[in-house]
Amino acid sequence: MMAIGCGLLLYVFLLAPPVAHLMESVMVVHMHMQMPMLVIAGFLVAPALQRVLPRLFSRWNANGVPGNLLFSIIIMYWMLPRTMDEALTAQSMEMFKFISLPLLAGIPLRDSWGKLSSTWRTATIGGFTLLFYGAGAVYLGAAEQLCNNYLLVDQITLGWAFLLTAVAMTVYLLYATLVDRAAYEG
Repeated sequence: MMAIGCGLLLYVFLLAPPVAHLMESVMVVHMHMQMPMLVIAGFLVAPALQRVLPRLFSRWNANGVPGNLLFSIIIMYWMLPRTMDEALTAQSMEMFKFISLPLLAGIPLRDSWGKLSSTWRTATIGGFTLLFYGAGAVYLGAAEQLCNNYLLVDQITLGWAFLLTAVAMTVYLLYATLVDRAAYEG
């Protein structure tokens, strides 16, 4: 119950115009802090919706794959430079960001992750690892601005953030593959 309250409080905090403006003023903060925090807000609120609508979740997301796919599509959509730019210039896109990330990414992720097999979880993390390497290369390799609302230096910073995140995910995948957890669990 406390997590649900924290999720709602986080969502309201992120909606506050001064907070939203501050987080959107720096490209890497916009992409790697505000957007994940919106997903986390939905993730924390998900148990309340799962209790209210149990048949909906068990019916459309029985094995976790549809919810995981929806989460992945929404996250990939918001990684596009054009989409980030639109969120800063069009009020409707800004509203869509604040609705889609918690509702269409955070909630499905919470409902899906426990239902997915370890193979699907590893494939999801592996897919995002490759995507982050690719996004880092695109943001670093582009000679001109990809987002009109941010400077080229912001774009380079975001590219490095993507690459560092991808390296961290690679380390996790190597750990998960090479280390036998059963040897450490009693």
